Formats: sequence, C-alpha cells, structure tokens
Amino acid sequence: MKRIINQVAVLGSGVMGSRIALHFANIGCKVYLLDIVPRELTEEEKKKGLTLEDPKVRNRIGTENLKNVLKAKPSPVYRKDFASRVTVGNFDDNMNWLSEVDWIIEAVVENLDIKKSVFEKVEQFRKPGTIVTTNTSGIPVHLMTEGRSEDFNKHFCGAHFFNPPRYLQLLEIIPTEHTLPEVVDFVTHYGDLYLGKTPVLCKDTPAFIANRIGVYSMMAVIKLKEELGLTVKEIDTLTGPLTGKPKSATFRTADVVGLDTFVKVADNIYKDCPDDEERDIFVIPGYIKKMVDNNWLG
Repeated sequence: MKRIINQVAVLGSGVMGSRIALHFANIGCKVYLLDIVPRELTEEEKKKGLTLEDPKVRNRIGTENLKNVLKAKPSPVYRKDFASRVTVGNFDDNMNWLSEVDWIIEAVVENLDIKKSVFEKVEQFRKPGTIVTTNTSGIPVHLMTEGRSEDFNKHFCGAHFFNPPRYLQLLEIIPTEHTLPEVVDFVTHYGDLYLGKTPVLCKDTPAFIANRIGVYSMMAVIKLKEELGLTVKEIDTLTGPLTGKPKSATFRTADVVGLDTFVKVADNIYKDCPDDEERDIFVIPGYIKKMVDNNWLG
C-alpha cells in the first residue's frame, strides 16, 4: 500500500501538540488540531455576552494554545503564514474530521486512562488503515491498545517527538507486538525524509530510551543539589556548556519541557519500574511538587 500524508489530526493542543501540528504544517500538510471544550467562561467571554455553546468558546483552548506557541522563540514555523494550514476544533464537535485524515497523532496529557478514552473515541471515526500514533513521553505503548480493534492495533505505534519538534532531531518509534512492520517502516521513513528527524527504534519499556536516561540524569542531579546545598543557578552552570552539555542544562531543560511533563514522566517511571535498583532516584522532591501545584510550569 502506497501511503501519502496530506492531512493530519493532532489530538491535544498543549506545548507538544501545537508544535507538532505546526511542524506538519511546515511541510505542507493540512492539520486539524483538537482539544477539550472549556467548562467555564472567562471574564472576557462573559463581558462579550458569549455562551458555552459559541464556537469561539468551544475552541478556545486549542486556539489560545496555538496562538501562544506561535509567539515562541525560536519560531516553530518556517513562515508565519504556514500556521493557516492548521484548523482548530474540539473533541466534542469535530472528531468526525478524523475520517478525512491520513495520520492521527495523540498528544494529550500523560495519563493512561485519558489516552485510552481518547483512543476509544478515535476508533469511532478513523477509517480503516489510518495510522495512529501516540506522542507519550514514556507510558508503555501496549497499555493503550486494550479494547481496540485488530485494524487499530495493526496501525498503531508510538512516535515520540522531542520539544521543540521543529529543531530536535530525535524521533523515537515504539511499535507493539501487533504493529505491522510496514507501518513501522513508513513512520520511520516519513520521519526521516519529510520531517527531518533521526528516527530510533525503541523497545516498549517505561520512558523508552531518551527519557529513561535523560530524566534519570536530571533527577540524579536534582538530588545532588539537595545533598551538596547548591543553588539552581550553580547546578545549571555546572551541568551546561561547562561540561559539554546544552546551555539548557538541568533546571532550564525542565522549564523547556514543561515541569508538569517532567514530573509525570518521573512519576510514571517510578510506578512502572517497581524492581529497578535506581527507582528511588525518580521520587520528586517536595519543592518541585509545590511548583507544579502552583502551576509554575516553565
């Protein structure tokens, strides 16, 4: 089967979802970007006399997330007008759009139950043979396939982009035992030729390769900070270019990734690796938990 990717749907418009959508727009794809419907009106919406049924309100989360990502530096798009290739919708009104697309990419919050709920809805609208991938940072991919059809499972795998996806080359490809080899080959080839990535085939283990190593390294440094009484600035000075590493170092990397995502990955590794001899490294310190609770996410 010869595949051509003309239309893509990205489910979840957060930091990664919006950026992935824009990178597909960069290469000429028409993209649908969907997210949840708000439960409450903002004060500004109330002043305008809008209701929860107004399309602008129902698409607000995706619209605002996309708008905010477009302000980022370096830019996620080759040209600003490429963003017009992205159409924003929501999970309640626009899942029927999935029947039109060639590739469905899930990028919702790092919660297995939420992802499984999204895939249950996806199955109602996707046409047979459509590729479906998850951008999970580390949840075992096979756990998301429970209850899905044979066709869904054959065309499903992990395709984990890294932030910012326009610039970072790594793309982790994580098949399950049910994924067709030709689907793995296609996603790998497409990521290389069209998206400009360096795809790496991964086993379906918690956090795969990069985050299993990277989050471990960051957590080990965070614990050393406490043991040695160093400041955040001192840690980032020592773990940046001074030691041959990126200038984002340790804490700035958590800011770029999103502190909530970093914490979820660490928590999931701790939960999913009960026999790992280094498991306690992944226990999040109290001050970082407090930052997440206060929504200080980077």
